[in-house]
Amino acid sequence: MQGKRGRPRNVEAQNSILSASYELLVEHGFAAVTVDKIAERAQVSKATIYKWWPNKAAVVMDGFLYASKARLPLPDTGSALKDILVHATNLALFLTSREGIIITELLGEGQFDSGLAEAYRERYFRPRRLEGRNLLEKGIERGELKQDLDIEVSIDLIYGPIFYRLLVTGEKLDESYVQHLVTSAFEGIRSR
Repeated sequence: MQGKRGRPRNVEAQNSILSASYELLVEHGFAAVTVDKIAERAQVSKATIYKWWPNKAAVVMDGFLYASKARLPLPDTGSALKDILVHATNLALFLTSREGIIITELLGEGQFDSGLAEAYRERYFRPRRLEGRNLLEKGIERGELKQDLDIEVSIDLIYGPIFYRLLVTGEKLDESYVQHLVTSAFEGIRSR
C-alpha cells in the first residue's frame, strides 16, 4: 500500500521532466538543452532525472516521443494498402511539422553525439520500423501481399524515399507524393 502512494508522484515527476525536455528542445534545439535546464524547468533535481535516464540524449528523446506519440497512431483499416498509406502519410506530415523538424535536428546532432544517435535509432526509428513491419505482416496474413515478401526491403522501399526527400533533396513531401510512392511500391509487393 505504501509503495502505491509514491507511484503517482513518480509518474507526475517523470511527465514533468518529459514535458520540460520537449519544451526546451522545441524552444532552443538539442545542443542548447542541458540536464540542468531540464531539472530547473521541471522543478526537480538532476539526481531525479539521472534516476530514470542515463543521459541527456535519452531524456530528450523520451520527451520528444512523449509529446509526439498521439500524432502517429497505428492504423487498422482492414487493408494493407490503406494502412500503409495512412501510416506513411501521417509520418510525412509529422516530419514536416514543427515538431517533426526536430527529428532532422536530432539526426544532425547525432552525427556528433553517438549517445543521441543510438537513442533516436532505438527509441524512434526502430519502433516506427516495427509498426511498418506489423502492417505488412497483416497484409501477408490477409493474402493481400506476396507470401515471400522481403519485409525489410519493403519497409526501406516505402519509407526510405520519405527520409531521402526530407534529409537530402529537400523536395516537396506531401500527401500527394506519399500516395504516389505507396501505390507504386504496392505494385511490386501486392499478391497477384
